[in-house]
Amino acid sequence: MRVPLSWLAAYVPLTLEPEELAHRLTMAGIETEFDPGPAGGWSKVVVGHVLAVDPHPNADRLRLATVDTGAGIARVVCGAPNLAPGQRIAFALVGARLTSGKTGEPMELTAAVIRGVESAGMVCSAKELGLGDDHGGILVLPEDAPVGTALADYLGNGALETEVTANRGDCLSVLGIAHEVAAFTGGAVDEPSIAYREGGERVEDAARVTVEDASLCSRYTATVIRGVQVGPSPDWLVKRLEDAGQRSINNVVDVTNYVMLEYGQPLHAFDLAQVGEQHIVVRPARPGESFRALDGEEHELRPPMLVIADPSRAIGLAGVIGGGNSEVTDATTDILLESATFNAINTRRTAQALHIRTEASMRFERGTSPDLAERAVRRATALIVEAAGGTPSRGILDVYPGRAETPAISLSAERMHRVLGTSFPQAQVVGVLRALGFTVEETGPDSLTAVPPYWRTDVAIPEDLVEEVARTIGYDHVPADPLAGRVPERVFQPELAVREEVRDLLVGSGMQEAIFHSLTNRADLDRVGAVDIDGLEPLRIAHPLSREQEYLRTSLRPGLLRAAAAALRQPPGSATLFEVGRVYLPREGSLPQERELAVGVVAGERRDGLWEVGAEPLGFFDAKGVVELVLERLGLAGDFERAEDPVLHPGRTAAIVVKGNRVGTVGEVHPQTAAAFELPVGAALFELDLGLLTGALPEVRFRFAPLSRFPSASRDLALVVDEATPAGALSAALEEHPLVERAVLFDRFSGKGLPAGRCSLAFRLELRSAEGTLSAEAINDAMAALVKRLADRFGAALRA
Repeated sequence: MRVPLSWLAAYVPLTLEPEELAHRLTMAGIETEFDPGPAGGWSKVVVGHVLAVDPHPNADRLRLATVDTGAGIARVVCGAPNLAPGQRIAFALVGARLTSGKTGEPMELTAAVIRGVESAGMVCSAKELGLGDDHGGILVLPEDAPVGTALADYLGNGALETEVTANRGDCLSVLGIAHEVAAFTGGAVDEPSIAYREGGERVEDAARVTVEDASLCSRYTATVIRGVQVGPSPDWLVKRLEDAGQRSINNVVDVTNYVMLEYGQPLHAFDLAQVGEQHIVVRPARPGESFRALDGEEHELRPPMLVIADPSRAIGLAGVIGGGNSEVTDATTDILLESATFNAINTRRTAQALHIRTEASMRFERGTSPDLAERAVRRATALIVEAAGGTPSRGILDVYPGRAETPAISLSAERMHRVLGTSFPQAQVVGVLRALGFTVEETGPDSLTAVPPYWRTDVAIPEDLVEEVARTIGYDHVPADPLAGRVPERVFQPELAVREEVRDLLVGSGMQEAIFHSLTNRADLDRVGAVDIDGLEPLRIAHPLSREQEYLRTSLRPGLLRAAAAALRQPPGSATLFEVGRVYLPREGSLPQERELAVGVVAGERRDGLWEVGAEPLGFFDAKGVVELVLERLGLAGDFERAEDPVLHPGRTAAIVVKGNRVGTVGEVHPQTAAAFELPVGAALFELDLGLLTGALPEVRFRFAPLSRFPSASRDLALVVDEATPAGALSAALEEHPLVERAVLFDRFSGKGLPAGRCSLAFRLELRSAEGTLSAEAINDAMAALVKRLADRFGAALRA
């Protein structure tokens, strides 16, 4: 909100410089900046008095003005048509920085000779002063403007720009900021008068009000003013609105906007002749009800949107915008003035649903105090009578179904110390709260009760009082003491540690982490077979923001597959992505089961160097290698067993087994799934259940043994086995021999020369003894023993 300093100074003495004032407000929790406005360049612009206007001797369209500047008499050339003797004007002395009326660019005023006559100064237009676009004539000031006064001091158009948090709706008003300023400067707020002379007609005879739902409208006040003359507003009202960033409309509407900015309480004026039966009905909208707003837009309403209506139609959207069918026009003579308290949540939802954002809705969304309603309607009535004439009815219509007493809040020094870590003398606490407008009663030497002022709706508990005291005194005055007592010991969370370690290992293997929203759409879940979970549907959000974020995800796969396809469309044409996150599996009659998974996708071409020759596609073995690295670094021995997965290619899918339990899956993406996500055939995916991995972690991950002093020996062993025999089982059997350190599969062959259903698996064995160098005889004996063991266990035979 923009708070003009000249307006603020009408209510509270401003004893601080504007920059310091903005800083103090910011430190008190109201983010504020000072905007000097055009006055920042008015250091040599004063109020002048035009003594005489004479013709220019050498130009028909120019004239010579004799101006009293307060410090002397100046004679300048001026071409403005509205220049006249006796006027108070803005006079710029030589050296003043202005805005060029022709180009709009900044300029510095210098003495000049114009058509043979010296001119040392300028009578300024609004455009040259930066106050508007009008350059057709000079800016004429009020007759009581003091001659010689600096224009910046007289107009005072500098302002505070505030950003208000959601709980401080009271600071969306000049008076709200005035109360804050008074609290830390020691000043007192001079609130405006709300008194006016009433007419003879009882307001109950002029209009009626019915509130149908007290939960949506807790208070509705109104009055009737007859015989108003709608027209332009007085200069002072126009200036204050413009200084606050508002445009003038007419005197009645301007007053409602003025009081809204002054008190923070929105108001609305209806043309009484357009209100059927002079009866206001505050009710929820009917399904499909149509409403044309003041902006000319037609809106379709639905309950519980709240409308202001007469017995036959809606004439206003409560808390948001008025209706075009009851607006105040130049033909209006009688008005009904409304000031009410509407439900904050319902107002916000209505404004969002209809995409209408107004100054009124912004204030109602933050919550307005019911106590403001009557004050604001009386203040506005007094100003309308002043600005537009008319006779107000006697009394105020006040329908108050949500009346509630403001409770007193208790606070003790001990409670403050417990919350803040320190306490302040009770006299200081009482002084601060009273300066903020609270009614305070001391109930003991270290305790008190406080009742919030009528304009505050955000103070309800003792902690709120502590905050008020701390922010007003200044958080920099709260001592920075260390925490008292013993610091709690760190609670080790093994699953969290494993999650972070797996994430680091995947990044270290060359993959990139992706993070997706926990909400997804049903179509993507259906593509990966993650819709029917044990006969249960995924959990659907009650009020989804979009169809793309409608269900809690039951799989991490869709997001990664879609992201991988997008990555492949960009250089370098490869995708190695992973995500570590939770899935939410539905359970009958209970909250969903949350499981932490790590899922990765590899696709595209492998590019290992600058020579891009023979680039191979990434696939199953790349994904398997990443899984093996993760398991190895976690100190786990994993086996890969043939498995089935609806998303993965049959025959190219393996279950990841650790200590007899399946902890994940790795495989090539099924061609149909790849096509659904626009991925190339051969892309691979792996999935690890981090909870199961955590449970399988050994107490001791690694055992270190001294390196052997003796050399190793290598032998190749080619075995013919059934095609269904797992190579991993053969490798494990080979490594059971005490001399075999490692058995690595390096070749697989089937076809010509081998019986049907049989294949050849070739292993490279590394043999070593801790007792001495192996002899050829010992190696041959070991190889023979290995061949016999594999023949007995797997029916293996040496390949001829």
